[in-house]
Amino acid sequence: MRRCAVGGQAVMEGVMMKSEEGIAMAVRRADGKIVASYTAQTTRAKKGTFLGLPIVRGVVALFESLSTGMKTTTESAKMYGEDAFADEEPSKFEKWLAKTFGKSVENIVIGVAAVLGILLAVGLFMFLPQLIASLIFGEGKSVWRSLVEGLLRVAIYVGYLLAVSGIKDMRRIFMYHGAEHKTISCYEAEDVLDPAHAMKHTRLHPRCGTNYLFLVMAVSIFVLTVVDVVFQYGLHINITNKLLAFLFRFGTRILLLPLIAGLSYEVLRWAAKRDNLFTKIVRAPGMGLQYITTKEPTEDMIEVAMAAFYIAMGERTPEYYNDLADAPEDEEGDAEGVIVDVEPTEAAYEAETAETAEDAETEAEGAGE
Repeated sequence: MRRCAVGGQAVMEGVMMKSEEGIAMAVRRADGKIVASYTAQTTRAKKGTFLGLPIVRGVVALFESLSTGMKTTTESAKMYGEDAFADEEPSKFEKWLAKTFGKSVENIVIGVAAVLGILLAVGLFMFLPQLIASLIFGEGKSVWRSLVEGLLRVAIYVGYLLAVSGIKDMRRIFMYHGAEHKTISCYEAEDVLDPAHAMKHTRLHPRCGTNYLFLVMAVSIFVLTVVDVVFQYGLHINITNKLLAFLFRFGTRILLLPLIAGLSYEVLRWAAKRDNLFTKIVRAPGMGLQYITTKEPTEDMIEVAMAAFYIAMGERTPEYYNDLADAPEDEEGDAEGVIVDVEPTEAAYEAETAETAEDAETEAEGAGE
């Protein structure tokens, strides 16, 4: 089984695939054609730098993921064909915003949406569980309060996933999420990379963001419980004012978020690279939650995911798909003057298999010497 460094996410009627060199995205347009894009982008968490250090790189990866997610979601809506306001004249307020901040209105809206999303997540998964736990236990010394707070956080997270999975549009997003996983699973299994073969593979993957978010919940229980014990019984910090005590606890949780995110990222990387009983236990809850966040896709969804995957791997360009999508059609509905590669994935697989075999033979010869 080979490892794949490409990861991705589902977007509106499509899939984004991210490699070490850039971000590829493929979307099935409203007319049924596949269109694609590619943006060269490398992570700031490079080896040998401060941002590339363990734990720190996890924080960088989280913020990069949030930024990329917002941008690709907006871009996918345009590619699909629902950018209804693209030709409208910007209002005076929009022009003022663009002039004041030196950015386009679109980028400002994305930034505001990202901030609101973070505030919602903090309120839902940090503030609300602490508030409920405080109402149950008060602000006195109690280790159980931290544990209950963590369990409430997990329960709210699972409840949130179940709630959004019932929304029709979100269900399609989850189906494309499944298509992304099946594509990568098919590649890693060294199977023929086409929709029919990919359908046979699992829609669950150990490197999924669902696993990461659950690990954040789990790691937060451990870290925050230890911190509370140290503050209460080690440093003997005792704030009598209930409001100040609540705000102090909430503030420490916000400040510890980067540490929790970084630790969770390292655990995820470590568990994804190993396959033993312990790592399976660590991955099990997140893998189970993927039955909610992924749904069985259709073959045409996997076709879109594979288009993004090919571009991310550097085997095709966005122009390949965009030219096919924009080519005129004859009376039978086929693109005129365009030679379609019927089984490009199988050919690419055979070429890669041959190259792998040749490399193995070279290594064997070198070992014999």
